[in-house]
Amino acid sequence: MSSFSASLIGSSGYAGAGFADVYDAYRPAPPAAVLDIVSLLAQAERLRLVVDLGCGTGLSTRPWAERADEVVGVEANPAMIERARGATHAANVRYVEAFASEAGLPDDSADVVTCAQSFHWMEPGVLLAEVARILRPGGVFAAYDYDVPPLVHPEVDDAFASNFAARRAARTRLDLEAGAASWPKERHLERIRASGRFRFARELVCHSWSETDADRVEGLARSLGGPLELFGENAPEVAETFAQLVETARTVLGDRTWPMVVSYRIRAGIV
Repeated sequence: MSSFSASLIGSSGYAGAGFADVYDAYRPAPPAAVLDIVSLLAQAERLRLVVDLGCGTGLSTRPWAERADEVVGVEANPAMIERARGATHAANVRYVEAFASEAGLPDDSADVVTCAQSFHWMEPGVLLAEVARILRPGGVFAAYDYDVPPLVHPEVDDAFASNFAARRAARTRLDLEAGAASWPKERHLERIRASGRFRFARELVCHSWSETDADRVEGLARSLGGPLELFGENAPEVAETFAQLVETARTVLGDRTWPMVVSYRIRAGIV
């Protein structure tokens, strides 16, 4: 797993100076609905241990602090985990700088193991074997991802989708490896089932409501798919569609706050 994931970290631009700050400021944290669903699957009033693999800056780790005795975030990107440690103040949350299969957690110890917007960064066969080892009987593995773009406004959403498509096409053309290209998110449930390590698996969906504005739309777009500098003059369409998104958001939203809906897809397995 480490060679695949290390290659992705190198090609993603996520380890670049300042990107972890943008990521932590503008990416959405999982809403209560996601945690409620996963906790229900685990059938425990209070969780003993939650392990968040590929935790990034801790956005997906910190929300578990009030629901578990102990929370461990595992992340191999040094810039991301440094930001996670600086942003986390709960005494029952700690971070391990390691690849997901090399965190050294004990057998049968976790009630829940999560991959929040990160399962596509990992070789699924190796990862799922490690997850099954860590989970206690009846424990839950949950890979959850949010849809891009979020629902804001039709014009803003179209501009957002155009920028995201330009980034994806540029990565392919420039041979900038992306995890979702190797391990597409829409096949997460299939891989969980095919591993043979889970007695029950299914997909669940939910959404969160929040508020956004033009600045936050711009920040979220900057946080997705790596920094704009990664593409540079080799893919001017990325900068062009990004500028069009920013202009559209400012024209449509102006100085107003605006409702934003983020949809989540949870692919879960119970050992």
